[in-house]
Amino acid sequence: MADEELEALRQQRLAELQAKHGDPSGDPSQQEAKQREAEIRNTILAQVLDQAARARLSNLALVKPDKAKAVENYLIQMARFGQLAGKVSEQGLIEILEKVSLQTEKKTTVKFNRRKVLDSDEEDDY
Repeated sequence: MADEELEALRQQRLAELQAKHGDPSGDPSQQEAKQREAEIRNTILAQVLDQAARARLSNLALVKPDKAKAVENYLIQMARFGQLAGKVSEQGLIEILEKVSLQTEKKTTVKFNRRKVLDSDEEDDY
């Protein structure tokens, strides 16, 4: 009886750790759903993009996966609403990338905090 309880606790703890660390092997239905979603995305993108644009998008995914995901979502949305007339060429993809870059551009600002140091010699200089 104690061995069964111990094994049940081990299985429960293993499931908690896998859920905490995002291990997809714990739930096969989630893994299958993600795989189906990825297949659907790939088929839509294959229908929408020509070979050169597809290659450029996959290169972008290696360097900046978040930006590539945003462009993929944008293209899929445009395809679903029928806003794309034919396949998107590499030049068309470059224009879409520029639009996405402008929308997600981060402005960096530098602020200097100048501290006044109290120095007894400052008063004597004037």
